[in-house]
Amino acid sequence: MTKCASGSASGMRRVEKWRHLTWRHSVAAVATAVVLMSASPRGAVAQDFIDYDYANLSFRGISFDVGQLNTDNVEDATTLGVRFDLGYIGPGFRITPGVTYWESTMAQAEVDQFETRLTELNQTQGGTPPLGGFDLGVIDRSDVIVTLDGEYVWTIPFDMYFSAGVGVSAHFLNGSGAAIDGTFVEDLLDSASAGFNLHAALEYPIAERVRLYGGSKIEVLGDLNYFEFRGGLSFIWGEFVEGEIR
Repeated sequence: MTKCASGSASGMRRVEKWRHLTWRHSVAAVATAVVLMSASPRGAVAQDFIDYDYANLSFRGISFDVGQLNTDNVEDATTLGVRFDLGYIGPGFRITPGVTYWESTMAQAEVDQFETRLTELNQTQGGTPPLGGFDLGVIDRSDVIVTLDGEYVWTIPFDMYFSAGVGVSAHFLNGSGAAIDGTFVEDLLDSASAGFNLHAALEYPIAERVRLYGGSKIEVLGDLNYFEFRGGLSFIWGEFVEGEIR
């Protein structure tokens, strides 16, 4: 009885959390879509940056950031990331590959659902599930993400920059736990998958070659879709393009 009550409460919390996240995701998605639609050739010509091509790409800067990941599949987690500034390949279009890492625990509602499916599978195969059903305990999740982002950069008032764009990513997910280590459940949770993202950020130069930035990202990856806030510092040692110095 206690477990049922707990599961019901957990389910209600998950629904409320999902509604909250969906609202935030929708606002962010609409804002990002508006920005991306404005990134037309006409908008690009109006920018201060001159036209650059692939031959001008170079490792000219690095960024370090800390973020907060929100989703319904795992508990909220802290993200740690590093990005590399490779410069511009078009009018204001910057390339920034990067690597991000986070670790968390699977949401209890997800674990409960997993246990229920295991019990049903066991029964359909003619087996006898443990008394009270399967107990998978706490399941840890982690992800190493390699991204390649492209983004338009605008100069805006107050000596700031605004950027928005899209990216592709490779996710190397890992699952572990005392009850699942060495089992097929762990194998199911360990995977390499492709994803993509929409992102936007503000940058403020606190020194000629140091920028403070903050932004958000929507990552789409199968059934593990999440919203991330992040902020950090960028350091630039390469050449500036025309109109970039504030």
